Amino acid sequence: MSHSSIQTTLVGSYPSPEWMLAFPGEQQVLDATRAVVNLQEKAGIDLVCDGELYRFDPNHPEANGMIEYFSHRLTGIRTDSTFEEREAYRAQKGTAYRIRVPGFVEETIGHGDLDLPSACNRIGRIATHPIKFTVTGPHMLAKLLVNRHYKSVEQMAFALADILAEQIKNLEADVVQIDEANLPGHPEEWEWAAEAINRMLDAVKGKPAVHLCFGNYAARSVQKGSWKNLIEYMNRLHADHLVLEMADRPREEIEFFKEVRPEIGLGIGVVDIKTTQVESPEQVAASIEHTASILGLERIRYIHPDCGLSKLKRFTADAKIEVLAKGRDLFEGR
Repeated sequence: MSHSSIQTTLVGSYPSPEWMLAFPGEQQVLDATRAVVNLQEKAGIDLVCDGELYRFDPNHPEANGMIEYFSHRLTGIRTDSTFEEREAYRAQKGTAYRIRVPGFVEETIGHGDLDLPSACNRIGRIATHPIKFTVTGPHMLAKLLVNRHYKSVEQMAFALADILAEQIKNLEADVVQIDEANLPGHPEEWEWAAEAINRMLDAVKGKPAVHLCFGNYAARSVQKGSWKNLIEYMNRLHADHLVLEMADRPREEIEFFKEVRPEIGLGIGVVDIKTTQVESPEQVAASIEHTASILGLERIRYIHPDCGLSKLKRFTADAKIEVLAKGRDLFEGR
């Protein structure tokens, strides 16, 4: 593990091994998680993730479990759908890209079978480096679920946030990262989105982090917009640091982050997960140098891929992981 001021980490997901999917029992999940964690530690990843392997649904490979893993376990959510309901869902502007409806909220949301502490304990027993645990954010869940119970989408988001916060209180992780991949396309909703996510961030025992991106559904962006529109939201967050998609964004957008509160650290995406081309250490070092020249080296706390790696083949994901520490070390002149 490095003692550099710039730490390396992943955003969350990793491609699930085929042998695990063939026999998805607890022992197989444990073995696969052990392999993924060991891969990260050998590659010099300072803050490791579990790869979210247990969340992947082979029947819905376009997603990586960000929504369905939660909606299929929480109570109060119906997950089956009629043909008419699916057609209506895909006809909506914000959900047209989705192949399936993740669920209909028809009653008060409850914990159900969701057990985040158990999943977090699995990686805690394996890792020798500090660990990060990821949880989908309330804005994204509320925007993709169909609300048939609460007075508004905002109220449903607050209910989701409160349920997830109760579980987060019991997570023994160095960093808990809340993922929001829908808000960048709907910046006008930032005020209630910030109120909802802060309920979860305030429950974190370790360092609370927020991952923001423009989507990675079926390995493509599904949100349009600019980071400039979310600066007020970022400044309202009760977060230790942000985990940002930057490698696949216009380079000039880095300027906008001058307006983010200096107490909030920045994680910079230096690896593009929407291409199979593997970055070189020189490219990673150049991305760090460019960001440092604009924001100052002290603002950069982490480097990482833009988003999760689950849409890539394992050999490509592995190569993109290995380049992170090499690029960071090259930048620092090691």
